[in-house]
Amino acid sequence: MNKTLSNFILAIFIGLVFINCANRGTPEGGPKDETPPVIVKAEPENYSTNFKGNEIKIYFDEYVKMKDIQKQLIISPPMDTQPDIRPIGSASKYITIKIYDTLQPNTTYAFNFGNSITDNNEGNPYPYYRYVFSTGNYIDSLTVKGNIVDALKREPETFVSVALYEVDSTFTDSIVYKEKPKYITNTLDSVTTFSIENIKEGKYMLMALKDNNGDNKFQQKTDQIAFHKSFIDVPTDSLYTLKLFSEALDFNATRPKLVSGEKIAFGYEGDYKNMQIAITSDTPEEFVKRITKDEKTDTLYYWYKPRLEVDSLLFKVSKGDFEKDFTVRISDQKRDSLTLKASPSGTIGYKEPFKISGSTPLLTFDDSKITVIDKDSTKLDFTSKFDTINNTYELNFDKTEDNNYKVQILPEAFTDFFDNKNDTLNYGIKTKKESDFGYIRFTLNNAKYPIILQLTDNKGEVKYEQYSTKPEVLDFYNLDSGKYFIRVVFDTNGNKKYDTGNYLKKIQPERVSHFEMDEDIRPDWGLIQTLNFTE
Repeated sequence: MNKTLSNFILAIFIGLVFINCANRGTPEGGPKDETPPVIVKAEPENYSTNFKGNEIKIYFDEYVKMKDIQKQLIISPPMDTQPDIRPIGSASKYITIKIYDTLQPNTTYAFNFGNSITDNNEGNPYPYYRYVFSTGNYIDSLTVKGNIVDALKREPETFVSVALYEVDSTFTDSIVYKEKPKYITNTLDSVTTFSIENIKEGKYMLMALKDNNGDNKFQQKTDQIAFHKSFIDVPTDSLYTLKLFSEALDFNATRPKLVSGEKIAFGYEGDYKNMQIAITSDTPEEFVKRITKDEKTDTLYYWYKPRLEVDSLLFKVSKGDFEKDFTVRISDQKRDSLTLKASPSGTIGYKEPFKISGSTPLLTFDDSKITVIDKDSTKLDFTSKFDTINNTYELNFDKTEDNNYKVQILPEAFTDFFDNKNDTLNYGIKTKKESDFGYIRFTLNNAKYPIILQLTDNKGEVKYEQYSTKPEVLDFYNLDSGKYFIRVVFDTNGNKKYDTGNYLKKIQPERVSHFEMDEDIRPDWGLIQTLNFTE
């Protein structure tokens, strides 16, 4: 064979090798696998009776893994000792449930896996798989169904637990704080409806819980709660609606502490109104005090003078039925200095006051040392109002559209609790044109008065509101452009605010209705909206 022919054969051979390798390494692709895993068998079988063991195995036709098992898995009735469920963090063709809790006799148990079981490759879930067994001779088969709404918001929270407590000789209202429920389910992350299944016949209390620490017990400070107004009898064909709400915290005072010179912080929970802070230590005749509220936190500041040469001071904090004594350690610390803060900055509303707040308690105010002028250098009259607890002066003056205002504060206009005085301060604010704002008129049909009509943002924060006690047209002027949502609070007790519920007092939250705006608010444009109420 000559050299040219040999080289030709070698080139063909190398080419075939590369073609073969390319074919091996280049998959042709195909449709994505969207088929969920299939259960081959379970040991013991699903819906078994007279269950005696402590281990369950569920076999699949492919490798599976667990996803968000801590949030997705709901066991009813709840177990005191959580079972060990595997695999966690790896794939297997079977799931093992190891039970450590002592199972109740003649009881039907259900493991609701939600969407936690997925195939290993594509993550296709086996949706809402339930494994059920009974320690008795039969499977309980009754069901309670309904839906969850939020008492105040447009949409309820996700992952809301819905539970039944058996009403027997041991039942008390405080059971929700101390014991786990008899039966439980969860709305998970995608639905607001619920179905509690495999229940036995009986009388129950129906409730729901946004359970933030996952212990199936109600903590007033962190959890939302809902409850049906009366006990229910199972079996039932009724569909129940539960309103989820946050309770107003019961008042409680936390341990006070000295935070700077002659300034003691008293923390609290709940509503501070009518909270009394009384010093019980001996004090000199010239002793005086002031109390102000922190702008952001649940704290009252107790300011006093003169400086006391003592190691500690004794106080009594009280409100209603609450009363508690405290000891505050005293040390020599530097006093806070006086600074003034003004709001708003930039743009001010036509009817909005200009506010001046102090970092230390403001004691005297000389309004002759404050000047307000507009863009034409016209001096404006103003009135003032002092909010003692918030340590804020409100300056009110007439404002017109598209105008600029200068507020000048001369030295010694303000004197604080410790005889500190301000320096010269200058502030500039302005108003918008009327054409920058939108307008809306509301007509309400079949409303039950009194009502609070609120315009909120998408987070539920109130931007504008009006109170009405009779059928009338409600006009909202000077609205900033944007998207708003309509919330109507039915003020049953006429106190001009929304009142939440209370579980122990069996008080449901005040009724609230939500509506969508027909259109967004636009500058220099008006909208007429009709609200029709069916209840």
